[in-house]
Parts: sequence; structure tokens; C-alpha cells
Amino acid sequence: MAYEMILSERRGSVLVLTLNRPERLNAAPPKLFDELRDAIGALDGARAVLVTGAGRAFCSGADVAGGSFAASDPAQATYDALTQNYNATMAAFADLPVPVISAVRGPAAGIGCSLALAADFCVASETGYFLQAFVNIGLVPDGGASWMLPRLIGKARATEMMMLGEKVPAAKALDWGMIHKVVADEALDAEAFALAERLASGPTVAFGLMKRGLAHSLESDYAAGMLREAEHQRDARRTADSIEGGRSFLEKRKPAFTGA
Repeated sequence: MAYEMILSERRGSVLVLTLNRPERLNAAPPKLFDELRDAIGALDGARAVLVTGAGRAFCSGADVAGGSFAASDPAQATYDALTQNYNATMAAFADLPVPVISAVRGPAAGIGCSLALAADFCVASETGYFLQAFVNIGLVPDGGASWMLPRLIGKARATEMMMLGEKVPAAKALDWGMIHKVVADEALDAEAFALAERLASGPTVAFGLMKRGLAHSLESDYAAGMLREAEHQRDARRTADSIEGGRSFLEKRKPAFTGA
């Protein structure tokens, strides 16, 4: 399917999604997030998803300047866009049963910051930075940022990002444990895709169970977390990839996972 605001491309087992509004630093109207949600609605065999931005930015935030929220009641229009477009897409990414990688060059601001950090792995270039700029215009973080950031970097640093509204460069984000890796700008695309390919060749069902287990652990107590692990381990042991993993271990060779 052709999209207006994103590019969608299958490269082997990796679905590559590119935010494609470089002239606006990939500022995201609600429609852009709708297109992302549609693109991941049917993975069609893809075993990893890579999200990146065209040009010199990942995403500079919601496209407020572009008039997306022009309405008789802008506050209600903003609420509607969040609940019906942006949040629905963030939830769809969270529910994906395959690994998601984000590749950040330049700004990942506002809703773009939320999208980048929602990935299972966030790889940033040396020019990348993360920004919660809402305080500068009298607004509050959205797209799940107020839920996500304290869990990634702790309450004190999350408060700093939200209330001071200052850029967090890629190197600091890595030091804080916010992201997976920082690479040279010219190496970003290759490094992020190599990681996506590595994950796409892994035990897909087990990855999906790991994602569910991690999400559950953030909201449950220790005993409930261990019970969920046991349930997921039972499910994982029933997969073809688990059988292949056991055989490859005994035969002292690299496993050939199929995602089944």
C-alpha cells in the first residue's frame, strides 16, 4: 500500500518504516501515525520492524504548526487526536509480537521522543537527541512519556526532562540507560538494520513472549512475574525454535530459527 507520509519497505524479514516529511523534520500529523499503525497491522511474515526518519531528523514532534489541531476547540481537538490517532498507534507498537528498533538521527522530540523510546531497541547517532519540550509551550508530555520515562531513567531524571525541557544528547541518553547504543552518524542506518536483521533471525515466538513478560513485570509483583515467566516458558518450549535451539546446542552449531 502506498502512503503519503511514510515509506514502508520489506527488506528480507525486516519491515522498514521511514517517517517521510524531511522538509518539516518529520513533524507528525495524526495521519502519519495512522499510516504507521496501518503499516504494522499486517506484518505478513516480517520478524522485526525498524522505524527511522528521512533526512536529518527522526521526528520533531506533533505537527501543531502545520495546522493539524486547528479547530473551534483546539484543546478538545488535541485530546481527540491523542486518544484516536497517536495513542492508538503507540499501543499498536507495544502489542507487536516482534522486536522493534528505532534509529534516531537529529531530534526525537515530543511524540517523536515517545515513539523512539517505545522501541525495544533505540539506536541513536551522535547527532541524535531526545526532548520533552512541552513545558516550553505550557503543555504536558504525551504519547505515554510520563509512563515510560520514569521506568526507563527514574523519577528524578524524568522530572528533569519534563520540567526543564532541555535536550538530552544521545551520549547522555546512553549514560542514563534510556537507549541501547550510540553510533557515528554515517553508521546509523547500517548499524540499526544489522541489529534488526539479527533479531529477525532469532526465535520470534520467544521474543514476543519476552516482550509480554517485560510489560507485565512493570505492573505486577514478584510472585505474579515469576508465574507469568513459567507460563511463557511453557509456551516457548512448545515451539519449533525451542526444539531447534536444543538440537543446535547438543550438536555444537549455530541455531537456524524460523520464527515458528
